[in-house]
Amino acid sequence: MPRKNRRESPFPRRHGANPSRAKLSAACLALTFAAKAALAAPPPVSVPIGPDDFETSQGSGAFGFLNNLQRSNYLLGDMWGLRTKLSEYGVSFGLEETSEVLGNVSGGARTGFDYDGLTQAVLELDTGRANAWYGGLFNASALEIHGRNVSADNLMNLQTVSGIEADRSLRLWELWFQQKFLEEDRLDIKIGQQSLDQEFMVSNNALYFVNTMFGWPMLPSADLPGGGPAYPLSALGVRFRARPIDQLNILVGVFNGSPVRNNSGDPQQQNASGTSFPLNGGALAIAELQYSYPALGSMVYAGDSQPLAKIYRIGIWYDTERFADQRLDDQGLSLANPTSSGAPLQHRGDYALYAVADQMVWRSEADPNRSISLFGRIMGTPQGDRNLIDFSMNAGLVFRDPFTYRTDDTFGVGMGTTHVSNRAAALDRDNFVYAGGFSPVRHTETYIELTYQYQVTAWWQVQPDLQYVFNPGAGVANPNGLPQRIKNEAVLGIRTTILF
Repeated sequence: MPRKNRRESPFPRRHGANPSRAKLSAACLALTFAAKAALAAPPPVSVPIGPDDFETSQGSGAFGFLNNLQRSNYLLGDMWGLRTKLSEYGVSFGLEETSEVLGNVSGGARTGFDYDGLTQAVLELDTGRANAWYGGLFNASALEIHGRNVSADNLMNLQTVSGIEADRSLRLWELWFQQKFLEEDRLDIKIGQQSLDQEFMVSNNALYFVNTMFGWPMLPSADLPGGGPAYPLSALGVRFRARPIDQLNILVGVFNGSPVRNNSGDPQQQNASGTSFPLNGGALAIAELQYSYPALGSMVYAGDSQPLAKIYRIGIWYDTERFADQRLDDQGLSLANPTSSGAPLQHRGDYALYAVADQMVWRSEADPNRSISLFGRIMGTPQGDRNLIDFSMNAGLVFRDPFTYRTDDTFGVGMGTTHVSNRAAALDRDNFVYAGGFSPVRHTETYIELTYQYQVTAWWQVQPDLQYVFNPGAGVANPNGLPQRIKNEAVLGIRTTILF
């Protein structure tokens, strides 16, 4: 997540991260900043950390230490010279802790609050800065996930309320090498263990929010094997990115069809350490076309008019693995039929289409950092026979610098909705026919979220959050023996992020 001042962080994208901490003081770079911060431009290659990133004062004693804490981009500053020394060899190291308490005060299977947290460690080697060769970048990242999962414990919702919720584990996340080619770096190739939510289907505006679905959408989370190669999972593959003209980027990737060897059971437990590197499945191919205006990196000088920046994406993914029918068994009977074999009918392959739009709609003439942007993302598949979810969407508004003298704060309001496929809903009706009793038919689930990121210092962020979930689980039955659906859920919480 970008740090305050000058350089991009090595940290992978995370939901709820603040992608607009950077502030460029030069007027001629104001539009470049706005495009990067507001519009989810193609993820830049991380720049290794250097001495200028630490900005520590020369004070001494207790007051000098406190002043250093206030001015540094990191809680630990230069780590007693370690960061500067590593930078001399092209190596950068980052450590970030995200902790949160979230809970529902009404609705759900039960009420209550849970704590969960995520520690990320990232190590990068820039071959150019290491005086080896130009354009190479090695990246390795690890996760330590702790705490409980309030969505699983209390909510039983489809669109989980936190993008860092996951099974407790210490695991490798990504391990890849990227190489730039051609003049002006118009082509680059990345190979290795990758998480698709870092580059594909991304909206930087959406990443301000806490709910998982503003990061990796609901449709691939439910439909792809293992939930797809996205946090906290990843998959081996290769990704190509080309920039034929400044406004256009083309991303194409081919990955293992599943992030785990065995698609039965909890995928996070199937690959608990992130080191199994499966290649036994099919293939997941994904392609995305990105258009941005103004072109990323274009310069606008003082006195020039500053157009409202935008970026649009369209994409498609196709997975060649086998997918179980949502209603029928291998004999053509309903899976709810007592005479069913219980073995679902298998289908070969699955695909979906998506589109993402980010549009700045207002920017203050007096302060270019102060702006309002809208975003939207839709995804759908016509293959409802093999998919639990056939449509998902989220949208919202982000207001940067909402109050005077709070230039690094961000306010956001967003929503998301998802639809259970007709084939899965038909199985719900079959269950009612064959089993009787209270057996609701699932249809849609919708949530709204209000959030505010308060930048305490460059290295410390506090984010209060409110979410409300309509029709949790798309209308599942209350598990407490009551003949009713789970009631709507009001979820409150607070997140804190510290960059060490």
